[in-house]
Amino acid sequence: MIDLNLLKALDALLDERNVTRAAQRLSLTQPAVSAMLTRLRDSFGDPLFVRTQRGIVPTARALELEGPLKQILADVESMLQPPSFDPAVADMTLTIAATDYALQAVVVPFLSALRRHAPGLRTVVLPVQHERLYEQMQRGDIDLALITPETTPPDLHARRLFDERYVCVMRDGHPDARKKTLSLDRFCALDHALVSYNGGSLTGVTDDALTRIGRARRVTVSVTSFLVLPEILGSSDLIAVVPSRLATHASGLAVFEPPVEIPGFTKTVAWHERTHHAPGHRWARALLAEVCESLA
Repeated sequence: MIDLNLLKALDALLDERNVTRAAQRLSLTQPAVSAMLTRLRDSFGDPLFVRTQRGIVPTARALELEGPLKQILADVESMLQPPSFDPAVADMTLTIAATDYALQAVVVPFLSALRRHAPGLRTVVLPVQHERLYEQMQRGDIDLALITPETTPPDLHARRLFDERYVCVMRDGHPDARKKTLSLDRFCALDHALVSYNGGSLTGVTDDALTRIGRARRVTVSVTSFLVLPEILGSSDLIAVVPSRLATHASGLAVFEPPVEIPGFTKTVAWHERTHHAPGHRWARALLAEVCESLA
């Protein structure tokens, strides 16, 4: 296999028809270029150039090589240039793994922005499978994962999107909805609904916070999805503690600050090294961060 630098030297010699000028163009010494010409002659089995009083003249074989050589060098130069990305005409598919919460709080506004800026970009949204996430990303099944720092595999790239806090919600017509605040006693006395991603749990971060101050609440409904929660609250006197970004988008709900301090969480986006430098993916990640920041 011939060295690319030798091909560049041959191109310079064909253009300049002079070893000294070719050496100057390549930022090399004249002896170095002469040595490269010797290697080129060995590789092609042809003198390639003959000396005359006015310099060097290419042989017939060298002239045959000139056109293909310039095409090869142009192709290599093009290959080495960073690929451009124009979202307006982009034709790609972005696969996102998202929790039920992230689907509503992040993916929905992100999709709206994508439709405006990159109408040809296709988006596939899948549920997060934490135990398989790294393997899925490594294989190319998933491009972005909307998760938390605690659940991000150590070998993935990650970027913080925002910090989330919890609020208490109930239907607008709830007997306690007209109050400006909800006391701790009343909070604990009411029946609660909660979301358990894995299903079946009747306790969560709110119960941990209450336990720390020696109190408890009564959870009577446990579901696996935030999406059904507004409907459950709208048809009952149940209350729930939910991430604030979900309460913002839900209509018909009264929002209160919880009477107990409940630690929030950080939402991050994670991706694999495989897409780290890809222009289209870099653009999508930047747009995602911009969308999340605008909703803060």
